[in-house]
Amino acid sequence: MIPPFPSDTTTQLINTIASKLALEVARQSLPGSSQIHLVPGADHTRLFVSNGSRYYKIANTTAAHLQQLIQQGDEAAIHRELVAMGLHTLPAINDTPLQDPPVHALSLAIAQKCNMGCTYCYADQGDFGGPAKNMPLDTAKKSIDLLLDNAEPGRKVQVTFLGGEPLINRPALREATIYAAEAGARKNIPVHFSITTNGTLLKPDDATFFETYGFAVTVSLDGIGAQHDRQRPFKNGSGTYQHIIEKIQPLLRIQQQMQVSARVTVTPGQNDLGATLLEFVNMGFHSVGFSPLLRAANGRDEMTKEDLKMMLESMIACGLLFEQHVLQGKRFPFLNMINALKEIGKNTHRPYPCGAGAGYMGVSADGGLFACHRFVNEPAGSMGNIYDGVDSTLQNNWLASRHVHQQTPCNSCWAQYLCGGGCHHEVLEKGRHACDYIRGWLHYTLQAHERLSRLAPDWFM
Repeated sequence: MIPPFPSDTTTQLINTIASKLALEVARQSLPGSSQIHLVPGADHTRLFVSNGSRYYKIANTTAAHLQQLIQQGDEAAIHRELVAMGLHTLPAINDTPLQDPPVHALSLAIAQKCNMGCTYCYADQGDFGGPAKNMPLDTAKKSIDLLLDNAEPGRKVQVTFLGGEPLINRPALREATIYAAEAGARKNIPVHFSITTNGTLLKPDDATFFETYGFAVTVSLDGIGAQHDRQRPFKNGSGTYQHIIEKIQPLLRIQQQMQVSARVTVTPGQNDLGATLLEFVNMGFHSVGFSPLLRAANGRDEMTKEDLKMMLESMIACGLLFEQHVLQGKRFPFLNMINALKEIGKNTHRPYPCGAGAGYMGVSADGGLFACHRFVNEPAGSMGNIYDGVDSTLQNNWLASRHVHQQTPCNSCWAQYLCGGGCHHEVLEKGRHACDYIRGWLHYTLQAHERLSRLAPDWFM
C-alpha cells in the first residue's frame, strides 16, 4: 500500500515545481531537427538521436554547437556531426511499410450496447452508430479461430473484450474465454485476456472468473466523485462513481494473476490529476493511466491546445510524485510514466503508433474486421471480416498510408519514432493538435530517465 497522501505543503511544492518545469519543457521540446533533440540535465546535456531512439551524454560544448545547427536548420551539418561523433548508423526505419503482418491480438465488441450515457463516448453511447446488439457466441468463437489459426505454437495471442459495456453480454464473454483458453492449450498457444469495463455491472463471481483466467481488467474512472459523475453517468443522468467503487472491491481484494487498472479520460478543467492518481493508487489499483480526450463522437469536452498545456503541467506533477516514490524505494504504479521510461530504456523506434491494422484488429458484433476497436463500423478502418479473413489489399493500403514517413509534420519531428504519428482515429478525425503535448511529455520523461538512471538505477532492473 502506498503511504498516506503527501502533506499540503509537499503537494504545493510539487505543483509549483511542475508549473515552472512545464514552461521549460514546453520551450525545450519544440521541433527543431528531425535527426536529433537536446535534453538538458543536471550536469550534462543528453543527445537524443531520432534514428533508433538512442540517448547519449555529451559535453556542453558539443551541445552548444549542435544547438546552433538546430537553430540554423542545417540538417546536412547535423548529419555530418553525427558521422564525426560515430553516431550515424543505417536507418532503423525506412520507407517500406509493413505488409501482410499476422494478427496476434483481437478486440471483440462483445456488446455493442451500453447502460451508461457518457458525455463523450467515441462509440456513440456504445452502439457504434447502429442498432444495439450483442455479439453471438458463434461469432466470438469464429474470431478466436481466426486468431489461433494465424498463430505459431509458443507465441502468445491476446483476446480483449470491449463494448459498449462488455458485461452486458456476460454469458458469451465467459464462454468465449473458456473456448479460447482450451483451444489455445491444444495448439500450445498461450492466450492472454483483457477487458475494459465501466464497472457498474460487475458481480462478485466475475472477480473469481477474471482471476482464474488472468485477465487484465481496465475500469474506466474519470476522476473522483462528482468529476467522474459529470462525465460518466447512467443513461438517466444519475451518478455512477460510488456504485462502481463498491462493485470493484472484490476484484481489488483478490487480484494476483488478474491485474486491475484504472483508466482516466481527461477533459477540460481536470487540472489536479495528482489527487486522482493518489486516490486510485491508494485504492489498490495495479496501475493508473491518463488519456486526454481528443475526439468525441458529439464533439463535447474535447481538449484544445490550451487545455493540453494545462494537462502537461498536471502530468508533470504526477511524474514528480512518481520520481519521489521511486527515490524512496516505493512502488508507484503511474502507467504513463512507467510505459514512457520503458520505451526510452529499450530504445523503442516504430513507424506506427500502435498495432492497429497490423497485429491488432477490432471485431464488430457482426464479425467485421476493423483497424482497431475505435474504427468498428467505420468504412475508413475496414479490414475484411472473420469469415473471409483479413483483406490484404485493405490492410496493406492502410499500412502504406499510415506509415510515419507519410505523415506531416511527423517526418520533420524529433519524436517521430517514439510517437509513431499519434492515434490513427484521433488524427484522421481531428488532426494533430496534441503534438506539443506529446513532445512535452516525452521530453520530460527523457529528463526523468536521466535522473532516475543516475539516482535510482535499481528501478530499471
